[in-house]
Amino acid sequence: MRSGDEMLRQIVEKSALDPEFKQQLLSDPKGTITQELGITMPDSMTVKVHESDMQTVHLALPPDPNITEEQLEAISAGLCCCW
Repeated sequence: MRSGDEMLRQIVEKSALDPEFKQQLLSDPKGTITQELGITMPDSMTVKVHESDMQTVHLALPPDPNITEEQLEAISAGLCCCW
């Protein structure tokens, strides 16, 4: 099984090389990632993609340590959004 870092790298690299994929990723991140990586994400999981620029910094805070059982399963399956 690929690590979260490997999956993230694949998505980022493809978005840099394929403008159509990048637009799909921005408009439907969860569907695009699911299709590209061949994975299933829980319905309760939301994926947000932000495109950085020189004037905007995106800061991702770690998840609340009080996670649900479903979230724990997603993390153990390597589907966590916090790589």
